[in-house]
Amino acid sequence: MGLLDLDAFFASVEQLDHPEWRGRPVIVGGSADRRGVVSTASYEARRFGVRSAMPSATARRLCPDAIWTQGRFDRYREMSARVMGILGEETPLVEQVSIDEAFFDVTPGRFSRESPVAICCRVQRRVAELGVTCSIGLGANKTVAKIASEREKPRGLTVVPPGTERAFLAPLPVGAMSGVGPATEERLRRMGIRTLGELSRADVRALEREFGVLGPRMAVRAAGRERSRVAEAAAPDDVKSVSNERTFSSDLTERDEIEAAILHVAAVVGRRLRRKGLKGRTVTLKLKYDVGHGHTAQRALPAPTDDERVFGRAAAALLDEVWAPGMPARLVGVGVSGFDGPGAEQLALFGDSAGSDAGVTRDLSALGRVTDAVRDRFGDAAVGYGRDLRFRQRTSDTAPLNKSDF
Repeated sequence: MGLLDLDAFFASVEQLDHPEWRGRPVIVGGSADRRGVVSTASYEARRFGVRSAMPSATARRLCPDAIWTQGRFDRYREMSARVMGILGEETPLVEQVSIDEAFFDVTPGRFSRESPVAICCRVQRRVAELGVTCSIGLGANKTVAKIASEREKPRGLTVVPPGTERAFLAPLPVGAMSGVGPATEERLRRMGIRTLGELSRADVRALEREFGVLGPRMAVRAAGRERSRVAEAAAPDDVKSVSNERTFSSDLTERDEIEAAILHVAAVVGRRLRRKGLKGRTVTLKLKYDVGHGHTAQRALPAPTDDERVFGRAAAALLDEVWAPGMPARLVGVGVSGFDGPGAEQLALFGDSAGSDAGVTRDLSALGRVTDAVRDRFGDAAVGYGRDLRFRQRTSDTAPLNKSDF
């Protein structure tokens, strides 16, 4: 299978649309003055040490002459769709995992008698004709293909022939494998494990004691023995979760303003849920204290809902699990998951006779739909609550770092 990864995608699209920016360092992200974070940096900017998820203030210090832009996500999604269309013309089995990445099946003889390498070379040429470039990794499974796609960037094509997976992976640091973040990497280091080769040979019982069932799975992946396949494209309504988050230009420190921020973010999630016709049973609250540290908490809801007044209050009630008085909050996020299907809802046993609360909830839900309609017609700022005005000038202009929303 292959993994296509678009090179510095957001920045590349900006350089395509702004010819005068080509060859110059370009950074897509929020402004340093509003505590922004880098979303994507062109390769010219990366030479100065700029990278994704870096605070914009640090990036500005490293590359003071960079061109900055907040991003145009409708344009990125448009270009992404064209790239995925090219893949779909080459193989019927494409699994898009983010706006700039997709696994695809080019197993010899399955859909074509043509060499997988020849197919990948043609894909790269066709993508380049659009004005952006991609790197591709070819391997027996997703772990190998993903790591291979990152070996030679930009415009790289790295092939790991069957039977050579272990030798290819062994010298690489454990952090090269997806899912191994800084915290996991540090825990492995304390166990004396620094490379994927060492991880593949580690004592399985020790890994299980440290990481649970994920430990042995990491060892299997590090040995190149993962069994994976390219999944068929999900249906448009096969959504796992709907979420939103806001980074604030100054820390939130008081409980009332953090709770107001939670409700502010929940309103965005509610609108997205209603657009998708989804109701969820689980709410998640996310709080970040700085760029690298944060916590999440989750709670099941009594019934599936798309009403931010319901899941927003539930999210606010989770605050004590992730925050203590005096702690600064840099980022607030709210998510809803656990969907049974579009509009799924368990009906009350006694209907409207359950009491006046049901009628109030129904009226507030209707108010949410009316508010959605007004905003859709006249813009997001056409109607809002006092809490929304409170945060209008306090949110960062950072481009979203979660590229899965394609």
